[in-house]
Amino acid sequence: MGITVKTTYLGDLRTENIHLQSGSKIITDAPTDNRGKGEAFSPTDLLATSLGNCIMTIMGIKAMDNNIDIEGTELNITKIMASDPRRVAEVIMEFNFPDKGYSQEEKQMIESVAGVSPVPLSVHENLKQTIIFNW
Repeated sequence: MGITVKTTYLGDLRTENIHLQSGSKIITDAPTDNRGKGEAFSPTDLLATSLGNCIMTIMGIKAMDNNIDIEGTELNITKIMASDPRRVAEVIMEFNFPDKGYSQEEKQMIESVAGVSPVPLSVHENLKQTIIFNW
């Protein structure tokens, strides 16, 4: 198995991450409430983003397999931190679907896969995952 991401510490609590397959780069920065500059995604922001995007992707696969058009769906992700120890306590993911006249069956089909994709199943069970669907 090959390396997935190469990370370099740039100093001042900042990293550069290169996805080796695509060459895409992500910079992380510590948040301002943890001695950082807050000029880029923090590692915990990426965790919350990964969680929401994994769910969006699995919903996209389910939609594609069933000829349901969810293009234009937007996702608002809210990360709630806790302390002692410092950690992500909750991620609220609010999916806003475009007005495309979805049937109840289509809505149920898309909602049924939320939370059963790799990232939601990989994070600690104490991380509260709140999923809201706005049709």
